[in-house]
Amino acid sequence: MAELVQIFVNNLLPILLIAAAGFVLGKTTKLEPRTIGRVTFNIFSPVLIFKLLTDSQLDLGRIGLMLAFTTVVMLIMAGLAYLAGRLLRLPRTVLVALVLTVAATNSGNYGMPLVAFAFGEEALAYASIYYVIIGVLTNTIGVLWVSLGHLNFKEALLGLLKVPMLYALIVALVFVRTGWSVPAPLDRSLGILAAAAVPCMLILLGLELSRAAWSKHITALVTAIVLRLLVGPLVGGGTAAAFGLEGTARQAGITQASMPTAVLTTVLASEYNVEPQLVTAIVFFSTLLSPLTLTPLLLFLGR
Repeated sequence: MAELVQIFVNNLLPILLIAAAGFVLGKTTKLEPRTIGRVTFNIFSPVLIFKLLTDSQLDLGRIGLMLAFTTVVMLIMAGLAYLAGRLLRLPRTVLVALVLTVAATNSGNYGMPLVAFAFGEEALAYASIYYVIIGVLTNTIGVLWVSLGHLNFKEALLGLLKVPMLYALIVALVFVRTGWSVPAPLDRSLGILAAAAVPCMLILLGLELSRAAWSKHITALVTAIVLRLLVGPLVGGGTAAAFGLEGTARQAGITQASMPTAVLTTVLASEYNVEPQLVTAIVFFSTLLSPLTLTPLLLFLGR
């Protein structure tokens, strides 16, 4: 028990305290989360991803393996959510919301800081790959799913071209492949911007959670939380074993697969009017309850 408390205090509590500051800020001011979100999405996050991958010792083979792992985990979780929703005979919009919230994990605002605190810089590089792929898939396949036919495939692809994280990943892969180095003045500027990413992600998480609303769809709410927090780690662990992930790659991959629902899902739910209250409730309660599952998971992965 003492070890669990220590893990919580050292790894989860710092994240929750910063998010709580954002939550209070959201409740006491009229600050728009979208403003911070846009700066983080377009500048801080892409730069952080580029820095992590170019500064790390990861080769293209290990990066590719993490890409495949992330895609498979997300598809499995989406499939399980769809089957659960069909068995429960949920209305179509509720089913769409369930699949979206179970498939998309909070691998950025919450997952990356947690991995950094728990397992260090090398694990954070792997976690950033997971974050990029979740973001790309959510902004393409996820958008197609929630739009239910209101958006064609061409428009979704054009939307993908507007995701800065994708370009950061591509450019980073070129630097890794060629062995190029970033000039010192530019590298220092990138380092300053990258350092701002995690704090802004955590404040943004708190701001978004301050807007959570209650939902009447209790069955879907409970199902989403169970799948995300209890089944997610099992799927992550099984997939990591199947892919042969070891060391920090395994730690980062399983942790990211076990995170609560991504805040981004609230944006999509509101944009396409797909049970936004249910989605925000799932994000809020899965985040609130996540320390109960993540603390023992970190203990297990750290051994």
